[in-house]
Amino acid sequence: MPTQATARQQIRDVVFVDGVRTPFGKAGEKGIHAGTRADDLVVKCIRELLRRNPSLPPERIDDVAIAATTQTGDQGLTIGRTAALLAGLPRTVPGFAIDRMCAGAMTAVTTTASGIAFGAYDVVVAGGVEHMGNHPMGSGTDPNPRFLAERLVDPAALNMGNTAENLHDRFPAITRERTDAYAVASQAKLAAAYGKNRIQPDLVPVAGRKPGAGWTLHQQDEPPRPDTTLEDLSSLRTPFRPHGRVTAGNAAGLNDGATAAVLASADAAAELGLPVRMRLVAYAFAGVEPEVMGIGPVPATEKALRQAGLSIEDIGLFEINEAFAVQVLSFLDHFGIADDDPRVNRYGGAIAVGHPLASSGVRLMNQLARQFEDDPQVRYGITTMCIGLGMGGTVIWENPHHADYSGTTTEDAA
Repeated sequence: MPTQATARQQIRDVVFVDGVRTPFGKAGEKGIHAGTRADDLVVKCIRELLRRNPSLPPERIDDVAIAATTQTGDQGLTIGRTAALLAGLPRTVPGFAIDRMCAGAMTAVTTTASGIAFGAYDVVVAGGVEHMGNHPMGSGTDPNPRFLAERLVDPAALNMGNTAENLHDRFPAITRERTDAYAVASQAKLAAAYGKNRIQPDLVPVAGRKPGAGWTLHQQDEPPRPDTTLEDLSSLRTPFRPHGRVTAGNAAGLNDGATAAVLASADAAAELGLPVRMRLVAYAFAGVEPEVMGIGPVPATEKALRQAGLSIEDIGLFEINEAFAVQVLSFLDHFGIADDDPRVNRYGGAIAVGHPLASSGVRLMNQLARQFEDDPQVRYGITTMCIGLGMGGTVIWENPHHADYSGTTTEDAA
């Protein structure tokens, strides 16, 4: 007979209950979030999660984990705790900040999910924010001179655009023409998803005010360029290398935005009548050479698949963050997946919608959860992303709408 202590430590199922995000804006003084604080963007998301899930008592939230890459100013001061207080959660609800660069929100999810699985939490809020207009990437940082003086990393590792050019060098079959074609397709897929109302349900309207222009309610993403053509992209300059291949058209832009999600144990979700939109199967992070950080999703995915006892053929949907088109294509080539495979980024990706660094992980999860609803024939999907300084992260999810779903749904419990 197991003791009470060992029984308490049995791994529990973790489910993705709900996720929301603000519209993503362009960074800079002309962007839709130029006059809005980063922490207020997070507050909007937390309040919307509570509004959408009225059966969740705020006092049942056990922790709030919010990621930011540049943790200073309105993204500093332990933003998970400050955002929880500002959102009106009880003062008994703790919070913390987390940073894994682009995979910040993903890491907020996996870290708190581990706590749920272990039994430390029942319900958590996890997400991320990046206001790149207020805090440009790398601002205020002081990289140790030993990185270069002792040749610990290639100088290109400290510039994400240069790492993408290096990835092109490593995989010459990934040409600029291929990346441009992929970027055009991303724009078209996002536009189609908007047309089918698959993006809007998870967007939190944000009111913004500009001097002399009054208040505007922003209800859709600002970066998309749905009319983009290959001819348009072919004329763009390559800012990271003369005669290079990476452009503003085949890479994600500089953006502002926030995301947040509710995660829970399957038992707590059933108790509280919360929806189950996905079940977490496995996750993994892996390191690679910093100068080719874009290849990071490959070893992270291989590691996660091993942990789950699955193969790449078992994955029916892929949400791959499009920091750069070359990064996505290197992943697809490694696993023998076609550039236009219908399983990949069905609703478009960061090239079209934007990539506010630490917030993007939950956007990927939102989009995968919507696709699970659309396609109950798919059992497993992944969210994966490359991470600055040479890392990758992957989370494998199970579709509760699939006939062979192995978890417990709210309906089952009822």
